[in-house]
Amino acid sequence: MISKLSELVDMAKAKRQRKIAVAAAGDYEVLQALKNAGSEGIVEPVLVGIKSKIEKISKEIDYDISKFELIDIEDKFEASLQAAQLIREGHADLLMKGMVSTAQLLKAVLDKEHGLRKGSILSHVAIFESPHYHKILGVTDAAMNVAPTFEEKIGVINNAVELFHLLGEPNPKVAIVGAVETVNQRMESTMHAATLSMMNKRQQITGCIIDGPLALDNAISKKAAEVKNIQSDVAGNVDIVVAPDINGANFLYKALNFLGGASTAAVIMGAKVPVVLTSRADSEKIKFLSIALAAAIG
Repeated sequence: MISKLSELVDMAKAKRQRKIAVAAAGDYEVLQALKNAGSEGIVEPVLVGIKSKIEKISKEIDYDISKFELIDIEDKFEASLQAAQLIREGHADLLMKGMVSTAQLLKAVLDKEHGLRKGSILSHVAIFESPHYHKILGVTDAAMNVAPTFEEKIGVINNAVELFHLLGEPNPKVAIVGAVETVNQRMESTMHAATLSMMNKRQQITGCIIDGPLALDNAISKKAAEVKNIQSDVAGNVDIVVAPDINGANFLYKALNFLGGASTAAVIMGAKVPVVLTSRADSEKIKFLSIALAAAIG
């Protein structure tokens, strides 16, 4: 398992260079990230979007795109469909979100004719390198599933576990977190957590160790778990934090980035290929590391 996000670049460079189809590619941070990823030999882009805008931004950041395929499409959804179709037809290996809404890109990914659906559910998985935690930490789902049902949470867990397997962790520790670490019938998320934990113990969910419900402090801090007399293989050594809904995961994602001094990379799992889907507020560094993550596992 990697211990630093910079190792994603080494993993990606150890593979053949990937082609990445970029939907609505006319975005400064996206093109800068692609430029940096290209200089590392990680990816070669296929740029889909408004040609004049892509060329203008590329010139401003001194990014030579003359040798890359550039498909001129003004409509952002049509650009997303075209990017997905490039992957279906074998002309690209990875997909990236440019200056297009998440909803439009995912509509293209899920399109019956041109889409890239593979598993039962698509979900967002972010990995963090934090100065306040001793290893890489996964967080899901901060961007896609608003209020996942019990069945959808199983898919969210499986997608995150698959990502950690691909990164070299054969048996990641998964914490189903919430506001409390006790089962409370008035809090559905705690009921879900207890059932998911039991399913794992009975080998109905495999490839990982699940415990829950756990509050975030119990999951992250062994001392906090000991104070509350929690006996757990996961507490204090968690690999993947599964939030009860998009609010909890998104708050944690942004708190780690903007307050916690963490570095991050993120992809959408559950499609035929990894999808680089970052927030418009995310830095160029996050976008670059997310490209490296997709190339490393794709």
